[in-house]
Amino acid sequence: MSKEWIVGATGASGAIYAKRFLELSSELDVRVHLIASEPALRVFAYELGAPANGASDDPRSWLDLGDEARSRIRLYAPTDLAAGPASGTFGADAMAIVPCSMKTLSAVANGYADNLIARAADVMIKERRPLVLVPRETPYSAIHLENMLKLARLGVSIVDANPPFYQGAQTIADLVDAVVHKVFVQLGLKHPNAFRWEG
Repeated sequence: MSKEWIVGATGASGAIYAKRFLELSSELDVRVHLIASEPALRVFAYELGAPANGASDDPRSWLDLGDEARSRIRLYAPTDLAAGPASGTFGADAMAIVPCSMKTLSAVANGYADNLIARAADVMIKERRPLVLVPRETPYSAIHLENMLKLARLGVSIVDANPPFYQGAQTIADLVDAVVHKVFVQLGLKHPNAFRWEG
């Protein structure tokens, strides 16, 4: 049965993580509901360059996907608090915020649902569905760590954008994919190309 994931992208550095998450999700039996903040679009433009088709207001334009695969990713405005993901009855199976800024992490930790990303995350917590945050910040302050601890105690998975090196990575893309694969596991699916440690 197909899974439905909500994916939030925020203005933290690490647009490549969002890009690869969405591209690799297209290889799984998943329907993606994407919410990208305005700062996320600015970071995408800065870190990824001009999108292939010039539509810089649409985060899907940065993806290396065919038109059909790209069209399966449904896009929502972050200001649309009446959209489906704002309600528990929407029924998404899980949510990831990739990358997750400290502002968004704080909003989620404190129930400050002032946009659709934070509201959808709030819904995941109250409905006890998997929620994964991929923070990209360094160093962390005590405030950041306390917010992460608060979320972890609520059952939220914190997957730091911190790639492993034991899988024989040859490129930056390999390192990025390793982090994305770890996020997939927390969301309940394993990518077929994910590295498996055999000892």
